[in-house]
Amino acid sequence: MLYSDLDKKRHYTDYSSTKNVYRSDYCRDIARLIHCPSFRRLQGKTQLFAGEESDFFRNRLTHSLEVSHIAKMIAKKLNFDLDKLHEKKITKEKYEIDSDLVYFAGLAHDLGHPPFGHIGEKALDEIMKDYGGFEGNAQTFRILTTLEKKILDSEANSVTYGIGTKGGKVIDHRKGLNLTYRTFASILKYDQEIPIKFNDRKKLNNKKITPLKGYYSSDSILVLKMKEMVTGVHDFNKEFKTIECQIMDIADDISYSTYDLEDCFKAGFIEPLDFITADQKGEIISSVVDKMNEDKKSITSQRVKEVLNNAFRGLFDFDYKREGSIRPDEKILEMSKFDIKYSISKRIVQNGYFRTAFTSALVNDYVNSVVIDVIDDKRPALSKIKLSKEKGLNERLEVLKHYVYATQVLSPKMKIVAYRGETIVKEIFEILLENHGEFLPYDYRKIYERLEYDIDRRRTICDFVAGMTNRYALEFYGRLKSENPQTIFKPL
Repeated sequence: MLYSDLDKKRHYTDYSSTKNVYRSDYCRDIARLIHCPSFRRLQGKTQLFAGEESDFFRNRLTHSLEVSHIAKMIAKKLNFDLDKLHEKKITKEKYEIDSDLVYFAGLAHDLGHPPFGHIGEKALDEIMKDYGGFEGNAQTFRILTTLEKKILDSEANSVTYGIGTKGGKVIDHRKGLNLTYRTFASILKYDQEIPIKFNDRKKLNNKKITPLKGYYSSDSILVLKMKEMVTGVHDFNKEFKTIECQIMDIADDISYSTYDLEDCFKAGFIEPLDFITADQKGEIISSVVDKMNEDKKSITSQRVKEVLNNAFRGLFDFDYKREGSIRPDEKILEMSKFDIKYSISKRIVQNGYFRTAFTSALVNDYVNSVVIDVIDDKRPALSKIKLSKEKGLNERLEVLKHYVYATQVLSPKMKIVAYRGETIVKEIFEILLENHGEFLPYDYRKIYERLEYDIDRRRTICDFVAGMTNRYALEFYGRLKSENPQTIFKPL
């Protein structure tokens, strides 16, 4: 069995919802997620390009929907493979991945991202430098375990814990969405407790990745219990990443390296021809190499160029072979080979049908290349999957992902936007802290006032700022700093 009754237990006894025979525990968790404010706020958070620029570009919500769908398709593909393995008697048990659980992981994976994307994450991490740091995945976990409004201590028949104590009593009584243990496990991408102090984080940060990825110390008790419920082992201390989380992680990379690329095409910032002339942009190639080698993916500049060439060369060939694809007219055929490529490259960027055909083919190739790597009969939840090395798709995915990052996120046009976002996030935080939380909304202010320690007060402000959408952050900043503030009747 891939799932047990322990997987479906919740950390707190839940009296707030009625069970239905037609609805699984994981299906209930999806409903809790979709109806929570943090999920809705994703529509106002940046994916790659700011939503104010165009309604076409993906935001964190549409990105999450795409990731969840890709994840579900991967689960279906793997279930087909598992059936074949069982028929051939390679596996004694019949394993089946729960598609609802995988779907949840895809929907929830970006909940913790603050306004202005990764630059907002970096700004909050700097502010929280010696107070536990800030990291998007850790914040996602915290939102689901603590911040979201489903149950309180009064509704939970369990030992309470949380931030802030006074006279031996816990001050923060929020208990989040109270999901099943296996659902929590589906979003734990990085099994590492983030130390409170920056110097302690530096000791663990061998890859020099900032912020340090993991989960907050305030969630450590739940994580330990979750591992026990999923593995059946008390104090489980081996590598922990469930098969659902692995599927979500691959689906996220697929979405980023294809659909974000489509947004770049639509914006006119990248064209397919750029990829086969990438050798002219040495600094971009060097950035891709550095990022991949950070993740221990040993690769050379020459190999990156080859991967980019191979990935996109087919675009300029398959139009002669496939019906309904990028078929040049007679005038184009009279041009030189480079001019033909230039013309087709422009048509891919400008024509939505061609862009859709291109991304669809990429996603299909990636999904079909996901395979079972290791089946762990002792702990099936920790079985391993991977992108097959066949056709070099695993390498292509990594190269495209980092190429988009290097050409867009690190570009001068995005640096200006990033600078403004970083300034806004930091100034909001500092003003709220200097004024002792007086400008916080009522519910956050009440929590802040009861807290005894500075680390907990800062975390409360951090939670509030991290939950902002881009537009709300701009509005809030305007009310604090602008000569023409918003009306006092608009609620915080």
